[in-house]
Amino acid sequence: MIGLHNTTALITGASRGIGASIAKSLAAHSASVIINYFQNRGKAEQILKDIKAGGGKGMIFQADVRDNSAVRKMIQEGIKEFGKIDVLVNNANINFPIKPFTELSWDEIEAKLSGEMKALYNCSQAVLEDMIPRKSGKLIFISSGLSRHPGYGFSAHAAAKSAMDSIAKVMALELGPFGINVNVIGPGLTRTDATSGMPEAGFKRSADMSPLKRVGEPEDIAGAAVFLASSLSNYMTGQYMPVNGGTFMI
Repeated sequence: MIGLHNTTALITGASRGIGASIAKSLAAHSASVIINYFQNRGKAEQILKDIKAGGGKGMIFQADVRDNSAVRKMIQEGIKEFGKIDVLVNNANINFPIKPFTELSWDEIEAKLSGEMKALYNCSQAVLEDMIPRKSGKLIFISSGLSRHPGYGFSAHAAAKSAMDSIAKVMALELGPFGINVNVIGPGLTRTDATSGMPEAGFKRSADMSPLKRVGEPEDIAGAAVFLASSLSNYMTGQYMPVNGGTFMI
């Protein structure tokens, strides 16, 4: 088992889907986890209950990651509870419309771009105040395969996630001397409640494109996050890690 003893991880958007699976997986490898949620307290409490039932440690905290003051309060409370924050998993979903570019309003594109970057900026700036003096930390950004492999109707999402992919490289360059790693995970189509409305034919098409002949499960993404949070990835930074079953390769 990968040991994450004496490691504290903040996972944003961790009450469901990929975020919940990452929180559970990190806790299963002995990390203390801060489970951020926006609206669904009940689901966040259940995730924490499951973690504690398995002998893990954690806490929940409600915050809109687009709100800087709420994020800073969350970081303060996390450090108060666990002493430090070693890992940030920037995962919270920022809603976006799925429709052709010609039907998108600028406001719709701007909301996605601004929301995605605010979440990354607010959370990263706050945890870096703790990481930089200690010269240690891992930033893990959950992007999307759609930033590299286009999908019809996903202009706003692709643009926002592409911005995430690019800023991560610059951050890796700047933060490396402080012992801080910055990496990106690019999930392919993954079965979560967020994709539950997709017709089964869509999942089948995506699975048929994959050498592994299946779509992703939240646990697939969580495995990559555990690796990036651990010492096994200490010499890896500024990278985009596609977790997509080989749907596209780099």
